[in-house]
Order: sequence, then structure tokens, then C-alpha cells
Amino acid sequence: MKKSASYLRPDIQVEPLIDSWYAWSHLIAPATAARNLTERHLKIMNSYVGGAQIHAKAVENPQMAGGPFIDYKGGRVDEIAALRDATKKKRTHMLALSKALGDLDCMLRQQAKGYSLQPLYANVPDILKGYVELVYDLNSQPSFRLVEPLMYSSNFYSPDAQSLALSISAGDERPFVLSTPRLPEDSMCLWQVPFKERRLDQLFQLKSAPQSLTAIRDLLDCGEATWAQMQTFMTEDKPKPYQRYEGRGVRWRYFGHACILVETADTSILFDPVLSYAHQHGIPRYTYQDLPDKIDYVAITHNHQDHVLFETLLQIRHKTEHIIVPPSNEGALQDPSLRLILKQCGFTNVMEMHELDEIAIPNGSITAIPFFGEHSDLNIRSKMAYAVRLGRHSLLFAADSCNIEPQLYRHVQREIGDVEVLFLGMECDGAPLSWLYGPLLTQPVERAMSDSRRLAGCDYDQANEIVNSCACKEVYVYAMGQEPWLNYIMSLKYTDQSRPIVESNKLIAKCQERGICAERLFGEKEILLS
Repeated sequence: MKKSASYLRPDIQVEPLIDSWYAWSHLIAPATAARNLTERHLKIMNSYVGGAQIHAKAVENPQMAGGPFIDYKGGRVDEIAALRDATKKKRTHMLALSKALGDLDCMLRQQAKGYSLQPLYANVPDILKGYVELVYDLNSQPSFRLVEPLMYSSNFYSPDAQSLALSISAGDERPFVLSTPRLPEDSMCLWQVPFKERRLDQLFQLKSAPQSLTAIRDLLDCGEATWAQMQTFMTEDKPKPYQRYEGRGVRWRYFGHACILVETADTSILFDPVLSYAHQHGIPRYTYQDLPDKIDYVAITHNHQDHVLFETLLQIRHKTEHIIVPPSNEGALQDPSLRLILKQCGFTNVMEMHELDEIAIPNGSITAIPFFGEHSDLNIRSKMAYAVRLGRHSLLFAADSCNIEPQLYRHVQREIGDVEVLFLGMECDGAPLSWLYGPLLTQPVERAMSDSRRLAGCDYDQANEIVNSCACKEVYVYAMGQEPWLNYIMSLKYTDQSRPIVESNKLIAKCQERGICAERLFGEKEILLS
């Protein structure tokens, strides 16, 4: 075995998995994981086993992109069936949890009529007793509150389901994560390890700090076949060192989608980290190699899979000083706590920011700004925009906040003053309620009703109101999911006639007509604010 120091190659793709499905926040929180297991995963696998060719044809149809179709070209049916059967056998308690949540909701609808809920505790399914509190809202509509911390310490949370699939990135194309499980490939190395383990940090530190192959093998603690594969993921080539920004102003870099790195000589803030790997294909982009050795703050705007990407978060955990998240709606099924999710995954430095909370940073501040819309009208609090002040510069990262109530940003301007630079999402079509939250619904919702409640950002009129209210001098449309390395988590295909493109073009043209610098970001971008 070579004794020379080795690095982890920069083109090594890392997919975190939970029982072979791509890990996102709703697969980590126990209650949402159980509902996604029964109402998404098992249904998709059953459908594929019964009609693989239907799935193959659907995947080839651009209009079906993002649908519940497994992308294995009609093959590997026996493996999907085996995964389905093994999951049902191994996770019987999760099947029971999903059923119990549905039964509880049904019981409350039938029996809670505005009188005391105390007698109904006897009717709570046994496996949920002690984990839920029964409640009314002020209009005597019944519901329940989950005691989330206790559920993580129960058998409903299974770190043994967690693993990492490592492979050499050959390009940006991957199957859509919400509908296609990750089956073993010859080119894939599967490392069975809970996300919270510090060994993950040690592995990803190898991108910049080499170790001997002996030390790396001890770290991985794997068998011969896995180790033989892992050695091909190592290199003796020293990576190019990161050149940190040392100017007197502010530098921001766009990494794609809603991922932006803001730097001064004293501070670095990374918003919604979703990063690409370094490889020789596709458009130019910033990658993991373009991140500083220490990130002072990682700020998460909201709990959707294209903004909370564990594939990236786990790889930068070792260099992140603080991670900022919005609070949740305390025990609501549809709004699991991001703080608890990250804590269970080994993040020890999580800070919740409530609306208008402020963090002092060198020569400036980060302020949490209310975030309306984009969540299908569900009562979800885990969403927040952020206003950053650095010297005389002010930047607002509004992500997918939808300006459904224009008076909000007039109030915001009164609190934080004018905004020099605005970053705003304009994916104004959005998916319907059932696309993401369908597995959590315990009774059917009419299609027209679901279609009317979208996961949508601002259209032209809504965006223009924000620009006017905040007297913006620069406007950047982002979070549009256009970069090719976003396809596997977004599955968006725009044309020039797509409404988000038409609406954002109108905003850009209007801003430029008024002398406001405006652009729809794509790929990579760097701007220096003097």
C-alpha cells in the first residue's frame, strides 16, 4: 500500500441515502418519513413492479418530468421488488406509524366536536400514545402536535438506514430523487454509516487535507471490495488552494440556484448550499473547490429539498461555524423542525432565527425577514428570508418568498431601510400541493383544489412590488432551477415561452428601463461591491 498522502478527488459524487432512497429532510424526521414510505415509496415501487414499461415511457416524456416514475428504463424490476419487500419487512414499525397517523387524524375528524379532548386520549393509537398532544385551534378545529424530540429517541428513528453512495461524477444527469431509489452500481461504493458520525467530516476533509491510504482505510473501516473501489476515488494531486477575498468591500458569488457566497475580509455567509462537482462536462460553474476553508454562517431559507440539500451540507459540515435555520411550527406534521433534523444528522452549531431577529457580524448584521407563500397555503413556519448589512451595503435574499400581500414588504422596508441588492425567486408556476406534501395528507384532496395551491414564487407584478417597496438598485432573479446540475432534485425544463421565463424577462426589462441593474442568474457569477 502506498504511503504517500492522498486526497479525495474533487469529482467524487456523494449521495446520502435512507433505505436506498435519496435523503432529504422529510425522510429524516420520523413522522414524515413514515408517511413518505407508505404514500410515496411503496406506491411507486408497486407501480413499477406492475408496469415498468409505463414508467420507462413516462420518463422519456418531458411533460411528465418530476412525476412518480422510476427511471431505470423498464429494467431492474426484480431489484425494485426485492427492495420493496426488504423495506416492508425491515420497517414494519414505520408502516404502523404511518397508519397510526392516518387513524389518529380520522378519529379526530369523527369524534372531536368542540368538547374536551381529554376522553379521546384513550382512542389514540397505541404506538402514538405519549408522542402526541391533542389540540383545537380557536375555531374548535381538531388537530394534534407531535413531540418530535421523543420520536427521535424511539425506534421510529433509524440511523442504521443511513448510508453514503460514492461514485465518480461523469456529468450532471441523474435520476430524479423523489421517484427513483438508488440501486447498487458497479461504479458505486456504498458506505453504511450514520450521517451524524464524525468519520464523514474526516472523509470530506480529505478534499484539502491529505492522509495516508492506511489512515484512510482505518477511517472507512470497510471490507476488501469496498476498499478496492475507494482507492480509485483518491488522488495524490494537490488541489488548488482557495484564494479568500481580502478586499475592503463585499464580494458575492453565485453557485447556481439559490446558492450564493457572500464574503468580506472578515466574514463569509453561504446561502442555501447546493453545489456542483468538478468535472469536464457542461457549463462553467463554481464547485466545492471554490468555498473558503471556513464558512462563518450557512443560512437556510426554507425546508424544501432544493434548499436543504444534505448532499452538500454533510460535505461542508466540518468547515461550517454556524448554521442558521428558521423555526418550525412546533410538532406540526407538515413542518418538521429543521433544528432537530440537523441535530440528528450531526450538526452541533444550529441557530434558529425568528422573524426580525438579528445577528451581529463584523461591520454588519444578518436579519431574519418574514417569508410568505410558496408552501401551498399550509401552516408552515420553517421559511425565512435574510437581510444582510455589510458596511454601507444591504442585500436581501428572499429565495422563493411570494409577495402575495404587498403590504408585507412595505412594513419590511420600514424596519430595515432600502435594499441595495435584491435576490428573488420567480418560479411562479410551481408544483401543486400534492406533488411534495401529498404523502402527508390523510384524506384525499380534489385535484382542482390541489392545483390551485402551488409551491410558487413571485410573478412580475409581485416581484415589481418588492423592487418598488424596497427601492432596490440591483435585482437578480435566482432560484429558478435552470442549472443542469439541479435536474435530479428539481426536474424543471423551461422554454422561452415558460411563464417563469416570460415573467422574469418582464421584470428584468422593466428594471433596466428604470436604470436598475437587473439579470437572471445562471451558471456562475461574481460581483464586487466596492
